[in-house]
Amino acid sequence: MTSTPERIVVYGVTGSGKSTLAARIAERTGLPHVSADDVGWQPGWVPTPDDEQCRRISEVCAGERWVLDSAYSKWRDIVFERAQLVVGLDYPRWLSLSRLLRRTLVRAVTRERICNGNVESFRQMFSADSIIRWHFTSFASKRSRIRGWAAEPPGPAVVRLTSPRETRRWLETL
Repeated sequence: MTSTPERIVVYGVTGSGKSTLAARIAERTGLPHVSADDVGWQPGWVPTPDDEQCRRISEVCAGERWVLDSAYSKWRDIVFERAQLVVGLDYPRWLSLSRLLRRTLVRAVTRERICNGNVESFRQMFSADSIIRWHFTSFASKRSRIRGWAAEPPGPAVVRLTSPRETRRWLETL
């Protein structure tokens, strides 16, 4: 691409660094960063109802400039209708899992507030709804999806990045 896209979605497996990369893209480009988790979760880890999530993401995507740090399956089509670029983080499991474990442990210890004031806990780490469990449940399908999109883009252009070094180099081109 010769000019920087103005509607970008970062997609990847849980723990791959989507939010961090989206924030860096926002810093480099001046695009507003939107957190998918802020759309999907209310305080107390209460899921936002699907119709409200779709309404909120439709409002975001109606804008001319944004970078989104994920695309939940229930509203991915809404995002892809407007996105100009999908950045797929296709990192090895050991890397995304180690990042996820470290991040989750730190957040559980520090009680850092995330998505609408929620906090992660040790109890939550080992629950049926654990984000670590979600990593194992969703890894193969998300990775396969990224590779499929790279081979045959779903509409917007796709950049598939396979390592942090490759990601840093790509980010420098913005």
